[in-house]
Amino acid sequence: MSALAASTADDGTIHLATVKVRSFKVPIVLGGVTVLLAALFLFVPRSGESTFRLRDSSSAIALPDVVLSTALTSWVIVVLLALLTAYSAWLAWNYERTPLWLTVAFGSFGVFAFLVWAGAGGLVPVSSLLVGAVSLSVPLVFGALGGVIGERAGVVNVAIEGQFLLGAFSAALLSSITQNPFVGLIGAMIGGVLVAFVLAAFAIKYLVEQVIVGVVLNVLVTGLTGFLYGALLVPNETELNRPVVFERIKIPVLGDIPILGPVLFNQTFIVYLMFIAVAVVSWGLYRTRWGLRLRAVGEHPQAADTVGIRVNPTRFWNVSLAGAIAGIGGAYFTLVSVPQFGKEMTAGLGFIALAAVIFGRWDPIRASLAALLFGFVTNLQNLLTVLRTPIPSEFMLMLPYVVTILAVAGFAGQIKGPAAAGKPYIKG
Repeated sequence: MSALAASTADDGTIHLATVKVRSFKVPIVLGGVTVLLAALFLFVPRSGESTFRLRDSSSAIALPDVVLSTALTSWVIVVLLALLTAYSAWLAWNYERTPLWLTVAFGSFGVFAFLVWAGAGGLVPVSSLLVGAVSLSVPLVFGALGGVIGERAGVVNVAIEGQFLLGAFSAALLSSITQNPFVGLIGAMIGGVLVAFVLAAFAIKYLVEQVIVGVVLNVLVTGLTGFLYGALLVPNETELNRPVVFERIKIPVLGDIPILGPVLFNQTFIVYLMFIAVAVVSWGLYRTRWGLRLRAVGEHPQAADTVGIRVNPTRFWNVSLAGAIAGIGGAYFTLVSVPQFGKEMTAGLGFIALAAVIFGRWDPIRASLAALLFGFVTNLQNLLTVLRTPIPSEFMLMLPYVVTILAVAGFAGQIKGPAAAGKPYIKG
């Protein structure tokens, strides 16, 4: 980190100098994780061999299983993690930030070491683990993208949970009526826009505290969808709560690639749409006039207003766009994951998506990677239960939220969010 400081020379001239500040937050977090893993392997040792299954039943190319010595592999990776931590500390000592590749590499090796320990005497299906992780991450990615757009525009989108719920309800209802999942998807986007519309109206026009409006909207939509579920869907379940879902679409040749093929190229329409959405939002945010204006009204609305950008209308329509994107995440619940709507079926994932926005530094790609991390941890708890690890199942249920707390506490403090996020703009 660095800052500017002013100094005055003897002749009265003001000189600007850069004052560098060391930040050891990332090395401390990485070191803490390394120590925890070392303690786990030392005090709860597991002997034998861990088998990793790389082949998938849908893949035309069969790879042999990989068998590793549990104890030896675990400690080798711990040493590697210690080296990465030391390199991160050296960068911090020299006033440099830890690069993204180092954090990703550390996380990948750390998870691999944990899987080697957990899979002692058992089988770890790699493709199934990754496919499940992507599936659980899809709504989180869409919610995180909606959160990034909203906060970049200057509005804190706490109502992602409500957008998920109304999107899931609308998708189930319209897909059941029309027997067309694409109509249900459009309905989900409209549902997300409706929630975002109310959030934008109160936050931008009536200057109500944005976090309070978001929380109230979440409670309102939860109650509304719960009431409609009991009054409308339960008595007419066959006609109104049996949506037609999206089927998997396997891309020829690419879908047969070992490991990555089933994960990336044998998915449903919404998953492919997620890949496109991440790329388009990332490109548009930094490479187009739309993205420049969006970031301007979220960073310095007065300056944006000075050059002719209509701040509040720009915020309003971008918050609506964010709601539409989050609504697609809600559609995933009923058009892919579970083929019918249930009360409170989103289970607080909207707040996890909001944490992914913070963890991802308000950047679309980083926020999507954070959402994938949370989805992977959620799926990991199911695998660890099957492998019968000595870790209590209650702790497994806590894993996604523990990772969320560690991620936000360890990494979000390195940068600040959009300067005008959460602050209403009153034109003078």
